[in-house]
Amino acid sequence: MKGRLLWLASGALAAASCATDKADRQMPNVVFILADDLGWGDLSCYGQERFETPNIDALAANGLRFTQCYSGTTVSAPSRSCLVTGTHSGHTAVRGNVELPPEGQFPLPEDSRTFFDDLKSVGYSTGAFGKWGLGGVGSTGDPGQQGIDTFFGFNCQLLAHSYYPDHLWDNDSRVELEDNRDDIPYGQGTYAPDMIHEKALEFLDNRAADGKPFFLWYPTTIPHAELIVPEDSIIVKYRGTYPEKPYKGIDDGPYFRKGGYVSQEYPHATFAAMVSRLDTYVGQIVERLKELGLYENTIIMFASDNGPHREGGHDPDFFNSNGPWRGYKRDVYEGGIRVPMIVSWPGHIRKGETDFMCSFWDLMPTLRDLTGSAPYENMDGISLLRLLEGKKGQKEHDFLYFEFQELNGRQAVRKGPWKLVHMDIRGESPRFELYNLDSDPGETVDLASDMPEKVSELRTIMRESHVPSPDFPLLPEEY
Repeated sequence: MKGRLLWLASGALAAASCATDKADRQMPNVVFILADDLGWGDLSCYGQERFETPNIDALAANGLRFTQCYSGTTVSAPSRSCLVTGTHSGHTAVRGNVELPPEGQFPLPEDSRTFFDDLKSVGYSTGAFGKWGLGGVGSTGDPGQQGIDTFFGFNCQLLAHSYYPDHLWDNDSRVELEDNRDDIPYGQGTYAPDMIHEKALEFLDNRAADGKPFFLWYPTTIPHAELIVPEDSIIVKYRGTYPEKPYKGIDDGPYFRKGGYVSQEYPHATFAAMVSRLDTYVGQIVERLKELGLYENTIIMFASDNGPHREGGHDPDFFNSNGPWRGYKRDVYEGGIRVPMIVSWPGHIRKGETDFMCSFWDLMPTLRDLTGSAPYENMDGISLLRLLEGKKGQKEHDFLYFEFQELNGRQAVRKGPWKLVHMDIRGESPRFELYNLDSDPGETVDLASDMPEKVSELRTIMRESHVPSPDFPLLPEEY
């Protein structure tokens, strides 16, 4: 594929020949685009000033932009587990980025119920294109075992660090990328996100042809490190625009294409170009939906799986990637878990902005409400459908709970304006920090010593929300 420019021509089919009969389409299609490590401030509709994201901004202008949406937690696999099962990180099955041989992460169990299962139960075709990370091929977490009809991309999120991998997966078949062999200069072969994007567009073409309602999940790897993008007009546009500090990475050896990040002479320009490329993908998906006659009956969602990373040479402070919030990926401060979310369905969902407090585990009950899936009670989320439709009576969360197993363990509870953070749980200096986000959105003034009763109240919620998992130990026995 040689890093070809997808935006030179979309190659879409004519709408007249492929449009689906509206009479056959009673339920809305759903396209859910999930960015990887994209910060709250990495979109111009959320305040980014160093580059623009016009296509994502157009989604926001035509839909509802959330300012208090929280991811499942602060890293990829458990955040996605929360998303697809409707459970928070104290209940969800996958709570950490645990690598398992020969390739993949700790799997969703066989008895998991995902929103893919829900949608299939009412006649949807389901497809996932991008990074999975919830169970290796042949495991109980294999996409094909979790309600996905068509999968293409990275099964293993560690290998997804490489944008020029030696293979991808087409369902359970390994696809060798011969032009990404180690003897070919890195960056001159197949750029995996381009290939995955083409497969996602092909999925849309096929659904227009067969007339079935569909759910397209698009968990792209962009803009997770490594920082690299094909040599095209997008990267040229940004080179020379920003000051640069070259990054020395891993360009050979055992970790090359196996989780390491390559060197990058222009990390700032490359990051901007990567987000711009994602924005172009989004624009192409919208345009393809319109050309196929599917747009008016398709709800489009856009979010990020956690806060911005500081890996592979990326400098989130330069881009103000976490916006006004404290912290980054792996933090349970706002910058690690508050993410952009946009929902667009013109004519059906109200336009504007909302500060309604919601989370990833709300998406499954929302989709269930939207499509009339069979009821299933084991969820922590609430349906946001009334909010989306602009109706009164939207149920609210009493609290949101988060936990993170790495870095000696971390927890957080958000209740109203109050945020309790539990740091270094298994370490030498465990502590609680209390913040009032209304008066102190940057979490700079710790009120824990001044308000012991509030700390006790929120600490009780932490205890009750965490269900111990033998696979992901969080708390010491004496807690």
